[in-house]
Amino acid sequence: MYQFNYHRPSTLEEAVGLMSGAEDGVYLSGGMTLIPTLKQRLASPSDVIDLGAIPGLTGVTVNDGTVSVGGMTRHAEVAASDAIPALADLASRIGDAHVRNRGTIGGSLANSDPAADYPAAVVALCGTVHTTTRSIAASDYFTGLFETALHDGEIVTSVDFCMPDVAAYEKFPNPASRYAVVGVMVARCPGCICVGVTGAGACAFRAAAMEEALAADFSPGALDGVSVDHSEFNSDIHASAEFRGHLVGVLAKRAVARIA
Repeated sequence: MYQFNYHRPSTLEEAVGLMSGAEDGVYLSGGMTLIPTLKQRLASPSDVIDLGAIPGLTGVTVNDGTVSVGGMTRHAEVAASDAIPALADLASRIGDAHVRNRGTIGGSLANSDPAADYPAAVVALCGTVHTTTRSIAASDYFTGLFETALHDGEIVTSVDFCMPDVAAYEKFPNPASRYAVVGVMVARCPGCICVGVTGAGACAFRAAAMEEALAADFSPGALDGVSVDHSEFNSDIHASAEFRGHLVGVLAKRAVARIA
């Protein structure tokens, strides 16, 4: 690793202040992406600001149909919660035991890897990302490949999810990393059907055509002949854009079948 200044603030205000005074600072949450990046010398920040000592940023709470997850909550804690079973199931399949016991939901969403699992839940469960300065709706949060609406220095403090009537998450995992080649969450919420997709494109999105079909007939068969435009999907050594488009339909049907 390159040399850098290490900080471990005890308050959010101190963390933001350290970031504003750093020449090229980064926040450290779970470190599942940052640490390998530093080890491979793909990043050389002047300052690393560890958020691990700041109180009040962990835990899962339920209030009036909203499930709130602290930004520093580990994947394992989300997986152990029964607040939203589909969200717990999603978290239980992230990476391996080491990743689940170190990685955090806030770090995952701030990094916004196109193959991360949480984004499917954020868009399907009408999530809201809360930061040190504002609240960002799921529809505005993901903006592109490894890009979000976060401003420089903002910290994800918590994420709110709407409580669905029923929901299910299905993914086609990379056999080595367990990242989602494609992941789909289907949620039946009061007044709407939501289908959130991750892994397929540059960032998570809702499959509107599938939502319309399921609103008329909530069954796997309702998705027969319903496709998504894969022209701008990711294409790499793991899967072509066309195959990812096919997987979206397969996984959406599986999720609906689990619910039904």
